[in-house]
Amino acid sequence: MCPLMARGWESKNVEAQQAEREAAAKAPGRPLTPEEAQAAARRRMLEVSRARAVADRAAARSPAHRAMLDAAIKALDEQIEGVVPRSGTKS
Repeated sequence: MCPLMARGWESKNVEAQQAEREAAAKAPGRPLTPEEAQAAARRRMLEVSRARAVADRAAARSPAHRAMLDAAIKALDEQIEGVVPRSGTKS
């Protein structure tokens, strides 16, 4: 097996599910509403996407590729800021 093989969608999904369970186990207080849970899941997905884009940016050699990743990171930051549960509080 090639040690540089990319991680598949399934392994990332399993990792996200495990992180979600751990966060839920650690979070005291009332349970999240479906809307809050959906917003939290979307925020986590965007944060994972942003982390990947930042890692790709660090490895990018082409100025055009770096510029594209900078724009993607900026767009993800804006989306992350926009994720607000319907209750009116940020997750």
